[in-house]
Amino acid sequence: MYSGNRSGGQGHWEDAEESEPAGTVSPAPLFSANTYERLALLFGSLGLLGVGNNLLVLVLYYKFQRLRTPTHLFLVNLSLSDLLVSLFGVTFTFVSCLRNGWVWDTVGCVWDGFSSSLFGIVSITTLTVLAYERYIRVVHARVINYSWAWRAITYIWLYSLAWAGAPLLGWNRYMLDIHGLGCTVDWKSKNANDSSFVLFLFLGCLVVPVGVIAHCYGHILYSVRMLRCVEDLQTIQVIKILRYEKKVAKMCFFMIFTFLICWMPYVVIRFLVVNGYGRLVTPTISIVSYLFCKSSTVYNPVIYIFMIRKFRRSLLQLLCFRPLRCQQSAKDLPAVGSEMQIRPIVMSQKDGDRPKKKVTFNSSSIIFIITSDESLSVDDSDKASGSKVDVIQVRPL
Repeated sequence: MYSGNRSGGQGHWEDAEESEPAGTVSPAPLFSANTYERLALLFGSLGLLGVGNNLLVLVLYYKFQRLRTPTHLFLVNLSLSDLLVSLFGVTFTFVSCLRNGWVWDTVGCVWDGFSSSLFGIVSITTLTVLAYERYIRVVHARVINYSWAWRAITYIWLYSLAWAGAPLLGWNRYMLDIHGLGCTVDWKSKNANDSSFVLFLFLGCLVVPVGVIAHCYGHILYSVRMLRCVEDLQTIQVIKILRYEKKVAKMCFFMIFTFLICWMPYVVIRFLVVNGYGRLVTPTISIVSYLFCKSSTVYNPVIYIFMIRKFRRSLLQLLCFRPLRCQQSAKDLPAVGSEMQIRPIVMSQKDGDRPKKKVTFNSSSIIFIITSDESLSVDDSDKASGSKVDVIQVRPL
């Protein structure tokens, strides 16, 4: 299917790809034997770390009740997709590196391309839904439940399966990649059928998700800036909840940013290939970008452990730190008793044209009401029509 040389040139990709189906011919080595050994070491390390880290997240979620929240369910879904990438996508490439070239048949090539596409789309779509969940939580003060989370995860997998399965039904196809160590969709075909799939794939699995993420975090940042206007927060309970919500939002943003950084070289290279600049993309450049995108499976569990205290404490307990087992924080215990009555805790009047700020608190939410009407109360906020009111709620887990 693809003939190359040890110097790393592209060989006769264009001529060979039209004559042989994907994966039926083992290509000539494109790299030196030492390079294949180093690549095998790198991909093997990524596979082991990806499997170990993501399996650890799944074990923690299973063993500790405190982690079983709807938001963490999306993190588990992300870890599951990364685990499957490490098991299937990385394994095929690792074995090929050991054999100095692609060693699988047509079915193996199709499965490698399909699984990589499916789990990659699941990851970016899950991150998009996670950004939306942060948006409705921080900006609109709506807390999702398990029913909402499970429906969203079902739609994520169906959406990803539709895109990954389209080449199996004749809309584009899976073929050996430029570096000869993995399979992907046919990016460089000028056929209208294949080109249309590539265009819609870019729109549906890159442009739209990134646009939704940017929109959600733009509104989150605006809301955080509005919250900073409330300068007289003296209640420790309110401050802790605000810090927690901001920390979770930062964690989600950091996860998305890391994912995009890992995948952006791969996306840029595919964009060059689609637009007719494929000769600029050597096998070396292609395999480096491929290595970057596969490395994204390792980072997310590390981010959970470092940025979510519940995951850190659960990990310490899993590692048999007995003092921590006996000291369950009050935060991990379920709420008992009826909801506290809403009461104002901060009321301040700034000089000049600065608006009056009221902060009220109950056991399920913090409500920030920023208004210039001193007579407006919490209960009247929904009925107000003449005054300009901005209500921002932040609800804890």
